[in-house]
Amino acid sequence: MAPGSPTGSPTGSPPGSAPGVPSPPGVLRIGNASGFYGDRFDALREMLTGGPLDVLTGDYLAELTMLILGRDRLKNPDAGYAKTFLRQLEEGLGLAHERGVRIVTNAGGLNPAGLAAAVRALAERVGVRVRVAHVEGDDLLARGGWGDGVLTANAYLGGAGIAACLRAGADVVVTGRVTDAALVTGPAAAHFGWDLTGPEGPSDPDRPGDLDALAGAVVAGHVLECGTQATGGNYSFFTRHDIRRPGFPLAEIHADGSAVITKHDGTGGVVDVGTVTAQLLYETGGARYAGPDVTARLDTVRLDQDGPDRVRISGVRGEPPPPDLKVGLNRLGGLRNEIVFVLTGLDIDAKARLVRGQVEDALAGRRPAEVRWELARTDRPDADTEETASALLRLVVRDSDPEVVGRAVSGAAVELALGSYPGFHVIAPPGKGVPYGVFEAAYVDASEVAHTAVLPDGRRVAVPTPLRTTTLEPVPAPPLPEPLPAGLPTRRAPLGLVVGARSGDKGGDANVGVWARSEDGWRWLAHELTTDRFRELIPESRELTIVRHLLPRLRAVNFTVEGLLGEGVAAQARFDPQAKALGEWLRARHADIPEVLL
Repeated sequence: MAPGSPTGSPTGSPPGSAPGVPSPPGVLRIGNASGFYGDRFDALREMLTGGPLDVLTGDYLAELTMLILGRDRLKNPDAGYAKTFLRQLEEGLGLAHERGVRIVTNAGGLNPAGLAAAVRALAERVGVRVRVAHVEGDDLLARGGWGDGVLTANAYLGGAGIAACLRAGADVVVTGRVTDAALVTGPAAAHFGWDLTGPEGPSDPDRPGDLDALAGAVVAGHVLECGTQATGGNYSFFTRHDIRRPGFPLAEIHADGSAVITKHDGTGGVVDVGTVTAQLLYETGGARYAGPDVTARLDTVRLDQDGPDRVRISGVRGEPPPPDLKVGLNRLGGLRNEIVFVLTGLDIDAKARLVRGQVEDALAGRRPAEVRWELARTDRPDADTEETASALLRLVVRDSDPEVVGRAVSGAAVELALGSYPGFHVIAPPGKGVPYGVFEAAYVDASEVAHTAVLPDGRRVAVPTPLRTTTLEPVPAPPLPEPLPAGLPTRRAPLGLVVGARSGDKGGDANVGVWARSEDGWRWLAHELTTDRFRELIPESRELTIVRHLLPRLRAVNFTVEGLLGEGVAAQARFDPQAKALGEWLRARHADIPEVLL
């Protein structure tokens, strides 16, 4: 890799090129090879060998991942990073070096310096000369004041530290907790010379620096961050495409921040306006998508099909970022135990009442702080297999006392084995309680966080905060589209026949994005799926605060359901603790749909 070149390309070869495949002028190709810690192991090699790239990113961090790494660090202070990345790099480092591809990853987790040192040791062992840099300053645990039991406290940094490392000639950049989109804004800013801090005296004080370009890169980064979710994975209309092994996505980013989302030729899956829309709605909220580099206006995004497996993103406007940085806090909330009773055949409700009463009586003297029962009627009448004749009764308990959630609960269940409902058995033998985590978000002034780029030569460079920030304010709701004509014939049918959805988690809140595939579908959706209608369709949300956001350019409504997930995914308060399938449940609910849409 050529030292100091904007993209790290070998002399005389276009950046990231495979032999004989030139990169288009003025385009930066950024690929993704990981959407979470545990994603497809071969993806890094596949992306490096499948076609031309300039930068390859890997996203390994999530709220739950930070808790897992925090527990690793308790056992071993030298741990705290994603070890899978190192194993992927044993082969991938040489391939990246040969092709002039720079690697940027947040696999550093809680110990980016430790992972950077491990990458250097790996490079020496495999005989590949690369310059490794890392970004730190996100770890705020030592700052204190976070409350009892906090295991991790990490600020979400932007891409400026990554850009500084790449401008200093780094071939591999390792970070801790940065925003997922920072893995794209950093390389793009370094390549195109975008200003991540903003000038002190812009001609338009409301639009300093390269905000629109940065906002475009944020949108592209958000599309890439979850890997194959952009190429047909977890997609509502999956039956229309072959997605048995979808390829990982890449973005062709231009100097103005516009981008084309695509994938390597010959790989599986699909990239179309629908798959990109689905990922844009994932874990977002309203029109303002705030980050440490820029606030991207999702209501300005334009998507156009640009050929097979190519979607162009354009028109994105940017605003100054907020003055505060989000801090993700993970703490151990206590201990949890779970027992699933199998109820087979007749009298399911009576069987459930019997065993529930027996367990409750047994726990009366040492009842856990939280006891939750849920009966899932998975049984069918006159079933031709025992499994399809069975329902599941799930008991979840939580408490800080290991004895109360462990032996007391397990013993209560085991002792009923010969004296409860006919056919008594459980999915797995009852065991001890296991720790569960709680996620919370806090905010600190960005100027109080020591965002630092540690360059390949060891120099430590302080990364400045943006000169201009803007406190977030809600965007006025856009006008509703003209409704469909009144009196159209309707048919009772599942919503999913005419709309797609994708859902996910943000701490204890759930996000559900719903989009229409046609303009007439949007005209119906915007009027039909109100917050009141959402509450009717999703009964467990009826007592919760629901916020609806309209995104007309995406023909979408985006819902935030506050508190649906309790204390977050690590607390596992719900059958689907990350709300991954909430959107598909919504699509399965029936409504009176105009026949012209069906």
